[in-house]
Amino acid sequence: MTYTRREFGRLTLAGMPAAGLLLSNESWLRAAQTKPNSKWAGVQVGLNMPYDLHTPVVGNNVSGDDVLAACLQVGVSAVELRTQSVEMYLGSPTIAAQIAAAKARAAESTGATGGGRAAGRGGGGAGTAPTPTPEQQAAQKAAAEELRKWRLAAPMSKVREFRKKFEDAGVKIEIVKFDNANIYSVTDDVVDWSFELAKALGARAISCEISAENTKRIGQFADKHQMMVGYHGHTETGPKDWELAFSQAKFNGANLDLGHFVAGNKTSPVPFLKQYHDRITHVHVKDRKLTGENVTFGEGDTPIKEALQLMSAQKWNIQATIENEYAVPQGSTVMAEIAKCVAFCKQCLV
Repeated sequence: MTYTRREFGRLTLAGMPAAGLLLSNESWLRAAQTKPNSKWAGVQVGLNMPYDLHTPVVGNNVSGDDVLAACLQVGVSAVELRTQSVEMYLGSPTIAAQIAAAKARAAESTGATGGGRAAGRGGGGAGTAPTPTPEQQAAQKAAAEELRKWRLAAPMSKVREFRKKFEDAGVKIEIVKFDNANIYSVTDDVVDWSFELAKALGARAISCEISAENTKRIGQFADKHQMMVGYHGHTETGPKDWELAFSQAKFNGANLDLGHFVAGNKTSPVPFLKQYHDRITHVHVKDRKLTGENVTFGEGDTPIKEALQLMSAQKWNIQATIENEYAVPQGSTVMAEIAKCVAFCKQCLV
């Protein structure tokens, strides 16, 4: 019997691992007989990848094939993509070592369960790291310089090859996410390279965490390249933080996290969305209680439906990026929960 991609997805979704790299991604690429479409009522719904996959051991070091396979499984046609997947495809000299070290740490940890979120948005460890010795500092500096040289020499033709694989499958890389260590702490030539990388991937914006000490500098590059930067805020971020960034550069923008805004500001993000829609690159869609905890979509205090319908009615070019942060219920899987989030957003719009 021949199955369509959606039928095949329903048959195998429940069997996907709750936390780990995806199974047989090449079979998913072959099974994708029709391209996905998650643009409903004019609103492009996307995923935050590979963050949404809950891969605690390797963090965000997940291959592009695995990211693409996941999108095809749940019928999503756009992503906010972190650079690790791209640099892995380019042959980064650091990512393989990072994966090996992370797996070694997990194996040594007596309390590791392998079922939680990656620690932090960059997938790093928790707690305060010990102060490095002079020798360690010298080694870190040398490694950073080698990585800088590698990035600047990486062929953009191969980046466009990566992009083509996604676009041929029907998935658009709209936003490119740079973790802080990959945008704030690097030299100016690497910041330039970061914008060129995003352009080669076909993105219309980049994103990173908001930092009052850095938005002016990054904004200068954004204006130079005429590409928006969506600064992501957390519960401690308020309108004034974004307004400062807006005042520093024309192409400084906001990645408005609907759930964080509700939990941190104890009010709806919709008025901010209305006022600054032309500066908002994308919203993060999650459901949170006013008291702060992440919950299954539809069970919290975040006005997801109101925000999505407003974006639809006003025809704003703002991606609705699903951020799958609540705990996976017992008996379910990460992929099953992502599918539920996608279905919830569709129901809000159709």
